[in-house]
This record gives sequence, structure tokens and C-alpha cells, in this order.
Amino acid sequence: MKKIRKGDNVIVIAGRDKGRKGAVIAVLDDDTVLVENVNRVKRHTRGNPQMGRQGGIIEKEAPLHVSKVALFNPGTQKADRIGIKRLADGKRVRYFKSNGEMLDA
Repeated sequence: MKKIRKGDNVIVIAGRDKGRKGAVIAVLDDDTVLVENVNRVKRHTRGNPQMGRQGGIIEKEAPLHVSKVALFNPGTQKADRIGIKRLADGKRVRYFKSNGEMLDA
């Protein structure tokens, strides 16, 4: 079970965008995540009229390694670590380690 999933609110804990918050757009295979409006880069692209794509400079999100982000705990208003535990009915849920609050209840 992955600790960070698509749609989670995360905060960047290291790097150029440290302290910025956003929602996870995608979790990629190589332990990287795309976070909206974080780690923006400019990409110079050539237009392709057959595909209807216009050329120019586009700005998009670049992937961040999973170790550079942490889930944002709305209860404490800080970054928090995540644990996984199994409930009595056998379902696995994620919880914040600081206050024990469950994410997937």
C-alpha cells in the first residue's frame, strides 16, 4: 500500500519549493509524484499541426521524489508521517502518526 496517493494534500519538505502545498496530480512508477503548482518548469516545444499542438514555451509541473513531500495534517497544520494499520474487519487504513487520526476511514 502506497503512503501517498493521487488527490492527497501534501507539503514539500525539501528543495526549491520547500513549504509549498498542493494536491497530488499523479503518482509515477519511479517513486515520484506530480504536485499541482509545485516544481513548475518551462518547456520549449515545437508545434505539431497534425496533432493540433501549438509550439512555444509551456509551463508544467515536473516530478518530485516521494521523499521530498509529506502529507499535510489539517489537525496540526504541519507535515506528518503516515502509518498503515489493519482494522478488525481486515481493512488496511492510513493514519497520521502524530495524533492517530485516520485518513481512509
